[in-house]
Amino acid sequence: MKNRFKTGLAVAAVAALALTGCAADGGGDGGGDAGEGDALENGDQRDLTIAVFNGWDEGIAATELWNAILSDLGYNVTLEYADPAPVYSGLSTGDYDITLDTWLPITHASYMEEYGDQLHDFGAWNDEAALTFAVNEDAPITSIDELAANADAFNNTIVGIEPGAGLTEITQNEVIPGYGLEGMTYTTSSTAAMLTELSTATENNENIVVTLWRPHWAYDAFPIRDLEDPQGLLGDAEGIHSIGRADIVETHPTLSGWLENFEMSSDLLYSLENAMFNENETDDYGPIVEQWISENQEYVDGLTA
Repeated sequence: MKNRFKTGLAVAAVAALALTGCAADGGGDGGGDAGEGDALENGDQRDLTIAVFNGWDEGIAATELWNAILSDLGYNVTLEYADPAPVYSGLSTGDYDITLDTWLPITHASYMEEYGDQLHDFGAWNDEAALTFAVNEDAPITSIDELAANADAFNNTIVGIEPGAGLTEITQNEVIPGYGLEGMTYTTSSTAAMLTELSTATENNENIVVTLWRPHWAYDAFPIRDLEDPQGLLGDAEGIHSIGRADIVETHPTLSGWLENFEMSSDLLYSLENAMFNENETDDYGPIVEQWISENQEYVDGLTA
């Protein structure tokens, strides 16, 4: 999710898409790979194309998890990376089957307004997505409302992310004037630079305040906590929804049931993201996800029970 708030609803070129296979002809309710041709015994089409937002870590993590699960069950899973605009367009035309990272009711509301009649909403699998101000867990304050009076304790600095990020815009236009933080230095560079500052402060046992968002693996990697936002200037929490093309329930009835019941706590998500994006310096996520699954087997088994 490194870039999610950088350009808002910017439109990117539509990626080349893979169409799904023929209609299912199988029956039964099993999840195994005993079907023939394009269908599994559980009634689902074998082929499945999942659209993934570029740079949105929680969506990449959830997708890689389902990719591993479904591949083990005999699905032919294809992952297609794109920006949000072409993803929703592709879902509406049936070029993609599902995506797992729709933030509602705010972030992706315009896409649902435009394409919602051509999409199927499976519901939220995590309802704790939010913009935040985070501090080291032993920081001397608990609320943004206390930050101005304690600016010296944080070297008079708020560490932000990309200058063009939506989170940066909200911080500049809403949070800083709303809480009287104009006297503090607000640095903006990149998410990577912010995380480096956070890591350094942690190692040196120093106070730090950063702009952040949930879910993010930093909550698993560093001893940090959110500051309260009594004025609600960072906005309300959102849900992360799984969205499919309009007829997905007809072509993938078993998977649709699993996605309707899909839930993942923030702590579980943080641990998966941390393993994928922080603890291992590789983008070969398959072995990492398989290891994570082995450590959380009961939860994973329950996703397709």
